[in-house]
Amino acid sequence: MTPQLQQAIKLLELSNQDLVAYVETELEQNPLLDRGEDDRSGENSAERGEDFSAEPESSAESSDRDRMLDTAEYNARESMPDEKNSPLDTDYENTYSSAAAEAPAGGELYDGAWRGTGGRSDFDDGEYGIEQTAQRPETLREHLEAQLTLDITDPTERIIGLQIIDMLDPAGYVGGDLANLAERLGCPQALVDATLTKLQQFEPCGVFARNLAECLGLQLKERDRLDPAMQTMLAHLDLLAKHDRNQLMKLCGVDAEDLADMVTEIRALNPKPGLCFETEEVETVIPDILVNRRPDGSWSVELNTDTLPRLLVNQQYHTLVSSKASSKAEKEYISDRLAAANWLVKTLHQRATTIMKVASEIIRQQEMFLLHGVQHLKPLIRRDIAEAIGMHESTVSRVTTNKYMATPRGGSAASGAARRGAGTSPAGG
Repeated sequence: MTPQLQQAIKLLELSNQDLVAYVETELEQNPLLDRGEDDRSGENSAERGEDFSAEPESSAESSDRDRMLDTAEYNARESMPDEKNSPLDTDYENTYSSAAAEAPAGGELYDGAWRGTGGRSDFDDGEYGIEQTAQRPETLREHLEAQLTLDITDPTERIIGLQIIDMLDPAGYVGGDLANLAERLGCPQALVDATLTKLQQFEPCGVFARNLAECLGLQLKERDRLDPAMQTMLAHLDLLAKHDRNQLMKLCGVDAEDLADMVTEIRALNPKPGLCFETEEVETVIPDILVNRRPDGSWSVELNTDTLPRLLVNQQYHTLVSSKASSKAEKEYISDRLAAANWLVKTLHQRATTIMKVASEIIRQQEMFLLHGVQHLKPLIRRDIAEAIGMHESTVSRVTTNKYMATPRGGSAASGAARRGAGTSPAGG
């Protein structure tokens, strides 16, 4: 497997924001790459919206190319010790060798980019090692998602639960309007409320409360101490803050000694249960894919070009420097930079085409969810998408990694786990 093929495979996993950083590095290292003017009016089927039911290309040239790529994939996988678990296994429509990256006439534009690590242009995964993962403190979100996976089996309730987890503030309180959530997901308010009740049984006790009184009440209920007198106390926490003991004794129907015991119990509770976990940095999720319904009822699926810089191969500069190159080393350097520039432009284009294929198929299969709400969400695995569009499952896995899709039902992450960001969620599962 060539380095170019490995890089093309790795490129699929990057989000648009990661691509931006990578292209910045490549622009610094390759004098034949230039930023294009930010003209979004150009016709590019990989960038503009496509109907999810659009037929795949069927030209003879495309068929020949696919056969060659399929052969390359087979040969690459046969040379690897474990094809099933191979991290480089992919669909070959996503790959270009340096030999195929010949100079396009007049330069070529494409919305694309990439992130380098520390100014490098290699493909270091940058993932935590086992030791680092073990030492990293668990976040509140991770702790709750682990419980959600074990305790809630209904797919609809899991989706609702993930959305409610997204609504928590660092202290563990639900900070959004559940009625708006029910409307956005297209499900009954009663189902959202019932899911919240299940979530309120998670540890740490008191999390998922909507206010202080509910948070303290959940903890007292677990201790079997939420009697009528204590409920009255929680309903009048303002009097407790004012130290109005006489009024509290009258309302709760207790004497001074009982009231003192009740106050001691309340003070022993944790008013901010979420703060006992590592605080995670709040990230603003920018969708990679935008989905909207057209007036005729079909769905528009398009890349978010606002997050993709325009990139071109500067043919005029190449002609200029080539004419002045005298030594063999200079000519080899210019040739190498031209091949690299063309490879990057073409690979980014192929990346966009592949993302569009996967995203369009996800929308096609989840149309009932988009039309009627979360209760119509279809169980979907990567194999389903791969078989439908004729790609390898590992390719679909890479395409859906770190990608987010904004839909009329909110957002979703392509990896299948919901994430922060209003109106943005994972694109597939």
